[in-house]
Amino acid sequence: MPVANLNALAKQAADAVDEQFVVTLTQALVRIRSVYDPEAGTTERDAALHVAKVLQELGLNPVVEDAAPGRPNVICDWQGSNFDPAKHKTLMFEGHTDVVTEGNPDTWQDDPYAAIIKDGKLYGRGSCDMKGGVAAAIAATKALMSVAPDLPGRIRLGIVADEEGMMLGIKHFIHQGWANDVDAAIICEPEELELCLFQKGALRVLVTATGVMSHGAMPYAGVNPIRALTQFVEAVAAYEQAEQARLGAHEHLGLPWLTPTIFEAPVQGEAQHNVMPEQARVAFDIRTVPGQDHDAILAKLNQIARELEASTPRLTLDVNCFESRPWTQTPADDPVVKALEDSYPLILNKAPVYGGVPGATDGTFLRSQANVPIVTVGPGERELPHQRNEYVETHDLVQAARLYAAASVFFLNDV
Repeated sequence: MPVANLNALAKQAADAVDEQFVVTLTQALVRIRSVYDPEAGTTERDAALHVAKVLQELGLNPVVEDAAPGRPNVICDWQGSNFDPAKHKTLMFEGHTDVVTEGNPDTWQDDPYAAIIKDGKLYGRGSCDMKGGVAAAIAATKALMSVAPDLPGRIRLGIVADEEGMMLGIKHFIHQGWANDVDAAIICEPEELELCLFQKGALRVLVTATGVMSHGAMPYAGVNPIRALTQFVEAVAAYEQAEQARLGAHEHLGLPWLTPTIFEAPVQGEAQHNVMPEQARVAFDIRTVPGQDHDAILAKLNQIARELEASTPRLTLDVNCFESRPWTQTPADDPVVKALEDSYPLILNKAPVYGGVPGATDGTFLRSQANVPIVTVGPGERELPHQRNEYVETHDLVQAARLYAAASVFFLNDV
């Protein structure tokens, strides 16, 4: 298709976005408390079923699959009338239905699930992270269906569970083969509509020190695991400083961090003021940038542990990495990047703005396990997720949907 015609179709698809639809859908999703909370009996299920119902009303055939009991993914395809899988591409829009807890609802200015709109801001838990992005992706698909029925390609919506936990949803999505024929994915997370080609990596590590229990008045009779872990944390802080000095601040991701976040002593049983426990444990949330190797980081942590053991008889330290999410980078010349860059001035009336994702997303696994090129771009301020009085601007919801629709036209016509 000639460039002029392609630009016109992209603009037409963007203009076809139903503003009321995207706002109303966001409100409806926010009003569903999709916190994974076994005690309260809530999961993502009701939000996922609402997504499936909306897609059915659009004439689509969503697939609902449990990634874990009561925690469903929703997968839905729409393709142009002349779609040929042998020569046409598939663009995925990815989002998640789970949200983090609201905490104490009395500390919010309004009911966290009321989805109230004030001064152009739609408030509520999950409005920004990321039910607004989910709604924008569906609204973009609806617009494409109406103005580009013969679009040469396929849209795949992957609306998954458990992004806020162990990312069971996207792992199941990949395991089931849904990513096999995806050529690129737009991750609809709140990134202020910046095009994010980089994501930080993440390691979740538990370090358990085992010493010898003794009376607090006679610490020399035992081995103090708490003291050992404080020495471990200090050594890790020195390693963090060395890594920051070696790498400097990444243009879009900033510095790497090895942050202790939880300290437990004892690991089991009741803590007593006059008892030196047998075990203590510290959790690390490690965030990595390009130039770092996760295996090398774990080797360094184990080296620190072995050195402490060697200097302290009867002490053992166990370093357990239970989740590794590599940093990701998408080449600047990838077709999905170009499609979004071509859409940016049409929709936002300015040159593309680039950023980086400070945390891992479901896109981490699409990129590292399924080799799918990803760009993270979505409505909402980057620092608002997980805060009280979370909101998303309704204008940004509409702009995101328009950007997604236009980018789909550019990407799927590039055959």
